[in-house]
Parts: sequence; C-alpha cells; structure tokens
Amino acid sequence: MNPYKREVRILLVGDEKVGKTSLILSLVSEEFAEEVPARAEEITIPADVTPEHVPTCIVDYSGQDQDENALQEEIRKASVVCIVYSVIDEDSIQRLTTYWLPYIRFTLGEDHRTPVILVGNKVDMTDLQTLESILPIMNDFGEVETCVECSARTLKNISEVFYYAQKAVLHPTAPVYNPDEKELTPLAKKALTRIFRICDLDNDSLLSDDEINMFQLKCFNAPLHPQALEDVKSIVKKNVSDGIIKDGITLKGFLFLHTLFIQKGRHETTWTVLRKFGYDDNLQLTLEYVSPKLSVGLGSTTELTAQGYQFLAKLFDKYDEDRDGCLSPTELQNLFSTCPIMPWGPDVNNTVCTNVQGWVTIEGYLAQWTLTTLLDVNRAIEFLAYLGYNYLYDNQLSAIHVTRDKKIDLEKRQTARNVFRCHVLGAKSVGKTAFLQGLLHRNLRYVATLNRQNLSNFTINTVQVYGQDKYLMLHEIDMMMCEMLTPTELDCDVACLMYDVTNPHSFEFCARMYLKHFIDCKIPTLIVAAKAEYPEVRQDYEFTPAQFCSRFKLPPPQHFTCIDKVNHDIYVKLATMAAYPNLKRLVHMLLVHQRPLWLEERIRHMKGLFQSGSQTYVHIGIGLALAAVLGFAVYKISTSSSSSSPVRR
Repeated sequence: MNPYKREVRILLVGDEKVGKTSLILSLVSEEFAEEVPARAEEITIPADVTPEHVPTCIVDYSGQDQDENALQEEIRKASVVCIVYSVIDEDSIQRLTTYWLPYIRFTLGEDHRTPVILVGNKVDMTDLQTLESILPIMNDFGEVETCVECSARTLKNISEVFYYAQKAVLHPTAPVYNPDEKELTPLAKKALTRIFRICDLDNDSLLSDDEINMFQLKCFNAPLHPQALEDVKSIVKKNVSDGIIKDGITLKGFLFLHTLFIQKGRHETTWTVLRKFGYDDNLQLTLEYVSPKLSVGLGSTTELTAQGYQFLAKLFDKYDEDRDGCLSPTELQNLFSTCPIMPWGPDVNNTVCTNVQGWVTIEGYLAQWTLTTLLDVNRAIEFLAYLGYNYLYDNQLSAIHVTRDKKIDLEKRQTARNVFRCHVLGAKSVGKTAFLQGLLHRNLRYVATLNRQNLSNFTINTVQVYGQDKYLMLHEIDMMMCEMLTPTELDCDVACLMYDVTNPHSFEFCARMYLKHFIDCKIPTLIVAAKAEYPEVRQDYEFTPAQFCSRFKLPPPQHFTCIDKVNHDIYVKLATMAAYPNLKRLVHMLLVHQRPLWLEERIRHMKGLFQSGSQTYVHIGIGLALAAVLGFAVYKISTSSSSSSPVRR
C-alpha cells in the first residue's frame, strides 16, 4: 500500500446524458447496462484489486438528485475529478472550458492541486477523433493531467479511465514537472539533487555502476541488468553532452532521466524514488520519515549506537576530501548540503576538539553528535534522516540507544552508559570557562585568544575510565543572581563545584550549593580548587575546603591548573565518579591514590602478565586487567559494606 495515501476518491462530473453512470456500472459489472439509474451508488474498490494497492472510492454526481452545495462538497472531498463529455456532442465538449473547468477552479481556488482527467465517452458511435480539439484545453488548464477516450457500451478503455485517475492522485504531474517549460519543477530538482548526493557514496559527483545498482535495489528491489544499464547510459550520453563522465552518470544526467520518465508518462518511476526518500505529494519530507517516535522514559538518556557512529564516521570520510582527519568549512558545508539548514553554529569550535585552524576533527565531530543525541535526540534523529541514514540502514531509531533508568543502575551497582553529564558550578570568575576548555586539552593561553561571543556552555570529549573510552560532557550552569537550581540543572551524573584559590570568598558559594542541593541526593560531587598554580589564600568560611570535604565525606579538593599543561586527570576522576556513583569508598581511595595493598598487588600482577606482548596488546591487556581488578574491588567493597552495615535504598 502507498504509505502517503489512505485512499483515492474519484469523482465523476459532467453534463446530463454523457454516460457518467454507465461508465461506473460498466467498470463494476464488465458489461453495458441498458437500464441505467439517475445516479450510481458510491463504490469502494478494495486495495488488493487495484494496481497501486490503495482503496479506491468512485463517486457519481447527478444534477437530478443533488444540488450545487452537494456538488461543491464532493469536489472538495475528491482526490481527482473526472469530467465526462460525449465525443458526439459538441456542446458537452465546449462546456469543458465554459463551465466545468472554471467551476472546479471557483470551488477549489485558482491554484488548486486536485488533478483533473478529461473522459470522452461514446467513441463507439463515431469514427472521428476529438483529441486534437482537447489538446488546447490541456495547455490552458494545467490541472488537467490527461484525456482518455472510451466507450461504456463496448468497454473500450474503461479500466484505463480509472487507472489514469488513480495514477493522477498517486503520481501527480504538477509537483514534479512544468509542461510549459518542459522541465522539472524547482522543488523536484532540489529533491532529486539531494537524493543524488546521498547515493553518491564516494562523493565524486558521479553515480558508478555499483552506486546505480544499489540505488535500484533500494528503490525498486532489483538491480539493473547490465545491458539495461548500458542502454540507460547510452540514452543519457546521446541527449546530454556532459551527462556521462568516466562511465558514471552525472547529476545533470540523473535529472535528465527523470525528466524523460515523466515526459514518457512513467511518473510512477520518479515518484517511487521520491517516496523511498521520504517525500510527500508537496515534495516535503514527511513527519513520519524525519521524526519517527522514540520513547524515552524518566531517568533514561539517549546515546548513539555502534551503527549510528558507523554511519556518521562513513559520512565524515566521504566529505573529508583531503584526508586530513578534519573538516574544513567548505567540507563541513558540503557534508550538510542535504539538510535544509546548517545545524552547527560557530560555537561548535569551542565545544569539541579542533585542529589548530579551528576545523572540527573526527573526534570532535563524533563528540558533537554525541552531545546532540544526549541533549536533543529528536534533532539528532531529524538530521540523520536529512543526511541519508535511511538509505544505508533502517530508520533512524536503529542509531539511537535509550539507556535504562538511572535508578536501576544504582540498584544494580553498575551502568552500561557511555556518556556522562557533569554540571559545573561556581561563583563568577573562578575559572569555569578555562575548566571546560581544558577538557579539550586547551590551556589558559589558548583560552585567552577565544572570541567570547562564540563560547559555548558545553564541552564534550572522551576520557578513559579503566581502559574504556567514555564521553564526559561538561555543562557550565549559569547561576545569574539566583542560587536555586531547576530539576533540569540538577539532572546530571556528577557535579563539579569550583572555587578560586586566590579568592577568599569563592569557596563559600561551593559550600552553600552543596548544602542546599547535593547533600541529600545521590549525585557524586567533586570540589575543584582552580588556579592552583598560585598560592592558596585562607577561605572566608567556617571550614577550610579540606575540612568541609572531610566533614561531609567528600573526596578532598582537587587542584586544577591549566596555564601551560592541563591537569587532565581531574576529568578522568569526574568520569569515574559518574560511572561508579554508589562506590564512594573505592572512588575516594582512587582519587587520593590510597589504593589498598591487595588492590595494588593485583594491578601490578595483571600488568606484568602483558609486558612481554606487543605494545598494542599491552595497552589492551592493561585496560582489561584494570577492568577486572575494578570488578573484584567492587565486589570486595560491596560485600564488606553489606556485612558491616544494613543495606540502604
């Protein structure tokens, strides 16, 4: 069934005695009825017996039984209007232009999109052809799709009348072709150009034989026979001087083929392609194609799947023309050429990793998509559709993984999440911007050169947590004048409270925020002492930062500096706390480097097992070893804590 039409509603109108009702009865009974009622009852033809597998309703109009209001209502409801005239009645032919076509325009508006079929009945009663007199009418009224001559008495072309009527609805001409200009409409060119770029997998501006056959498989479920493919290329080469280059079809040749299909009456070929790529009758991408529904439960987050990352990485490689591992502004513009707008602004350069020229690297590119998926999954899904994800894989939902509720992670004492949110809070000028940029390995000298107008409140990068790459997203929370946090601002995996070691009033803010928002919640919290390259002054608060942390069983303050080299370990610690939020004792030991002797011995032993291997396998082995040791550590701590104190939920 055509996904864009639930049914086709065909309305037959025309003067009295032209044979409207006889046409319907002849179609249904396959024989001519001598006794004909004034009007036939509405007939529905099931989907399984129509060529396009769409239910079709056929509606008769009778001036004897219905008034003008009823006629106008039926015209508005119709998918297509068939104006029946008698080929042996000159008056009925003239009334096509003097009454019926203007009346339909009056009812629907001058620019209506309802197709019209002209049906000349009673050809069995004359040898004369009327099509020549009809052609000027078709030129003057663009809504007329075609003209069919038939006979209700002899059943000549009866099926064709209703086939063309159905085809005019399912494969309309007006949106894709301008008969006056004899070329594709601007919207059709735009849609087909986008399709060409998606199918041009190697980005060489040509469709190779392999790319053409993949296109055929996706759209028509069968490749072209080699000889048929050569015939197609021969036609293009004969009619378009630069339609074939290096034995591949160019965009110009691709557009020519679709123009030819429509001119030859094969509208369905072009519409099959357009609908395969999500276009509706107005050549707009449908909501179902762009935004399939995704259910995300409370406490869950959204991440890209391996298949999602694979698609995006392939797309990067396709448009990284100089193979430098970065996307220049032109390459980035080309990558998003199949999208209606450019989704990334200039702030992306300060959100993810770039090269020295400010061009987004492959790591930064994937990180930006990870950020979008986490913060606005519907936007990520939408742009995956624009970029052609559905051409290579299933719909975009296969690119998205919805994590389980965080409460379950806490109960199970483990998480499978790969993206962690860290909210960064601190008084004004404590160094939050430098801290966010430090995640991207940028020091204070670099930060001083940044354009403040293009700064982002987010940064995201990968960090290693016991040999596994995880994404850590830092979000600077703008406190303005109010120190109350919204539920959204509290929705994070780990909190970072920052103070300035040179400002004696800055730690008080951290203390207030912790006591107000974090003391009773399960969000791991780390206090960071920024500008640690300077001597630390005494904070104007009843406790020193170290005393405060000790009193509330927090990890000790972590010193951060980024004048030259960034202290990157602090981001690993934040990600570790996010990954293991309920193992405070273990995380505390790791943060202060006070691993118990049994843990130190296990780690040294596991490292030693891999020293004789190659360098690559040593790194892999150490990662696996640390993961195993951590699992054992988790077990020991969880069992020891459960035996010494009651379990608290």
